[in-house]
Amino acid sequence: MPADIITTLEQDCAPEVAHAFLTLATDYLAAARDRNTRVSTAATRAELAHRFAEPLPTAGRPVAEIIARLRDQVIPDCNHLYHPRYAGHQVSAPLPAAIWTESLTAALNQSVAVWEMSPVATVLEHQVIRWLCSLAGFGPGSGGTLTTGGTEATLTALLAARARVRPDAWTAGLSGDAPILICGEHSHYAVTRSAGILGLGMANVRKVQSRAHSMDVAALRATLDKERTVLAIVATAGSTPTGSFDDLEAIGELAAERGIWLHVDAAHGGSALVSTAHRHRLEGIARANSIAIDPHKMMLLPLQAGTVLVRDASDLDRAFAQQAPYLFHGSEDDELVDLGTRSLLCSRRADVFKLWVALQRYGTSGLGALYDHLCETTRALYDAVCRHPEFEAIHEPSSNILCFRHEGTDEHNRELRERYNRSGHGWITTTMLDGRRVLRATIMNPRTTADDVREILAALARRETVEENTE
Repeated sequence: MPADIITTLEQDCAPEVAHAFLTLATDYLAAARDRNTRVSTAATRAELAHRFAEPLPTAGRPVAEIIARLRDQVIPDCNHLYHPRYAGHQVSAPLPAAIWTESLTAALNQSVAVWEMSPVATVLEHQVIRWLCSLAGFGPGSGGTLTTGGTEATLTALLAARARVRPDAWTAGLSGDAPILICGEHSHYAVTRSAGILGLGMANVRKVQSRAHSMDVAALRATLDKERTVLAIVATAGSTPTGSFDDLEAIGELAAERGIWLHVDAAHGGSALVSTAHRHRLEGIARANSIAIDPHKMMLLPLQAGTVLVRDASDLDRAFAQQAPYLFHGSEDDELVDLGTRSLLCSRRADVFKLWVALQRYGTSGLGALYDHLCETTRALYDAVCRHPEFEAIHEPSSNILCFRHEGTDEHNRELRERYNRSGHGWITTTMLDGRRVLRATIMNPRTTADDVREILAALARRETVEENTE
């Protein structure tokens, strides 16, 4: 191997090179405090594509040149989630200690498939999963793994449910009539995507109507009365459109009565387990067979950090009934099994490090206080919407998500959101709810205050492109 590339690698291990990259991050976090800066890019897709349309590099460039390009060409046109008026999707302004842990995770580059490839990460993941299972009310026989997010977690949980309903499905497939999967009409698309991947097909998914944007339990009972073999019921705790919570106690009681697997998609709302003010919204979650919780949402971790928890850890073992003697050699400790045997992925980074660091640095009390703060800020937006004569609140917020609407047509609300986001003043999303186009705000940044959300509403009410102070 040429000596010059080895020399370059060693030079890049120097603290001053790391500091150059780290400074980009700290400068961004500091600059994003300035409310006079843009939240997102003014460039078009074509303009950004043109900027980076260049030949594949054959020779390396100096670090200083790469740092300059990141500073001048990449960071300014990213979405600035740490800007106080970013109120867009369910992606966090991540916890600082977790941000810094990411570089250590990359440097160590552990693969959490088997203990011998990640001895400390495997132990830490088992420990953190035990903590989360305990918060959810699961007992000593519970378990789980980290995932890339709620989509993988839900698929994994439903694989476990399939193993219970059709134990031979892994080898024989789903022959004959496929079982039915039941979910709410506002469930995440991860549920129907899982149905397709598992071979159930959309024809075997039943969506239960809602009452006040949560699953109607009476309608669920009526659906169960009409159906044949049911794979699972999927309840939602913190829905994507409105942040609403299903009645987990009532749904759990019904699932237990019928002997049906209950999966709770708590990817968004599961972090309420650490909240003193909102934990009651998860009452009944311990009745679930499986739970998806995304710490990269309301626990504010950097992407990606999801989890799947199961009441009986052996259900995950049955979900992935494979042998891989070149990798899985068995374990002398039944409580610290190789996590690859319970995961969809083989090569998997040690995302547990940042979750463990976040819990060590901020504790459940600190994370719970942040959850409550985000919900309180959303309540301030709701109050402002209710007071404003031109806006209508579509629902009362159960968490940190609010859908509302400006007077006028669906097209007007769509265009209003587009103009506002292009202005750089702030950033919100939109969705269809109850057959109407609505505006949607998700408060994921601890820097966002009640004054910030009121200013977002005031700018939307002006119905004009906000150009001032966005340079």
